[in-house]
Amino acid sequence: MTVIDRRAARVLLVDAAGRTLLLHGGDPARPEQRWWFTPGGGLHDGETPAQGAARELFEETGLRVEPADLGEPIWHQVTEFSYDRRDYRQDQEFYLLRVAEWQVDTAGMDADEQETITEHRWWSAAELEASEEQIFPEDIAALLRRHGGQ
Repeated sequence: MTVIDRRAARVLLVDAAGRTLLLHGGDPARPEQRWWFTPGGGLHDGETPAQGAARELFEETGLRVEPADLGEPIWHQVTEFSYDRRDYRQDQEFYLLRVAEWQVDTAGMDADEQETITEHRWWSAAELEASEEQIFPEDIAALLRRHGGQ
């Protein structure tokens, strides 16, 4: 089994009510499985984590920010998963960005994102803790609470 190593950057986008935005999607190789996750994804060659996080945030939500607006990462994680019949080990940085509110615009999604991301929702920490759905990262409620989320 070959594992593909990749770097990624993700954004914990938090609104004025202390909720975080999550996207709902899945794997084209396993369409019966769906999960919630933060905006973000793999870095392009030569891209810094902040640049990748800002690019992915725009593609997936329509929110355009400068990489410098994201500040320093608030959390680092290495995770392993399979996607489209390939196994990955992903080293990822998480950034925190606060907004008063945001209406998601998915017009910037690439073809893969359009195929696999089906909805979005703002979640409170209590809703995350009470949910039976698959949510990544698994300890996102604690992460949200540590950074002032409700």
